[in-house]
Amino acid sequence: MNTPRRALILVDVQQDYFSGPLEIRFPPHAQSLAQITAAIDGATAAGIPVAAIQHLAREGAPVFDPTTEGFALHPAVESRLGPDAKRLTKRYGTVFAGTDLLDWLRAHEVDTITLVGYMTNNCIIASAAEAETHGLAAEVLSDATGAIHLANATGFVDAETVHTTLMTLLHSNFAAVASTAQWLDAVTEGTVLASDNLAQSAIAGAERAARR
Repeated sequence: MNTPRRALILVDVQQDYFSGPLEIRFPPHAQSLAQITAAIDGATAAGIPVAAIQHLAREGAPVFDPTTEGFALHPAVESRLGPDAKRLTKRYGTVFAGTDLLDWLRAHEVDTITLVGYMTNNCIIASAAEAETHGLAAEVLSDATGAIHLANATGFVDAETVHTTLMTLLHSNFAAVASTAQWLDAVTEGTVLASDNLAQSAIAGAERAARR
């Protein structure tokens, strides 16, 4: 199999996710941030193009207000972005809608996007699911992403359950899910990350359920 032509996509690693109502809870953001920066360093060393995306809301909005510090990228990310990094803003969950990211990926002949950042339960899953419609393979780094607790009229789900469930869901069809260390090894070796598919996941799921 050909070596993947990757781009590292930094999704909304903004200050609003490190405190306040959207604070990332699982994995704890101190842990996921360290993996995000490791991925940036690895991508830079390997010559992999990097795109940094920020979610943009209106002025006066409770989060992602462009006039506030919460809109800014985390300093550990900002300090690592070189002059060639692609910077863009988005207003939707997916990184593709209303942006020129796809044009940039095409210009760099990218066939595989590696998604890190926030949140697993919103922009990561939306972007991974859309990738295949553009002929792109998706990778999601499980320890370089994160989720929040969720509650609404249908119930409550803690962040760990949200994150681990979505990692299993993504790996069943939409993306190859791996740790940052596994991804860095794949980058060094020029290999494709192992992925699963819906049929295999369904069969394995039925077998596991039967043994319970």
